[in-house]
Amino acid sequence: MAEGKIKRLTDKGFGFIDTGTGKDMFFHMSNVEGARFDELREGQKVSFNAGEGPKGPRAENVRVLQD
Repeated sequence: MAEGKIKRLTDKGFGFIDTGTGKDMFFHMSNVEGARFDELREGQKVSFNAGEGPKGPRAENVRVLQD
């Protein structure tokens, strides 16, 4: 699993993860596990699997990591 930090969240149910590689990874609220989308906060550390969606790369199995 890859790790990153939530960079941006939208009110439309998706967000972006800063992967540390210079490319942000899109994620949809349906790919969040163990938490509700509205509990997520920008700057939180997350783990995820890189997947492929209809519009390109996306993060799947997104889970909040405890500090």
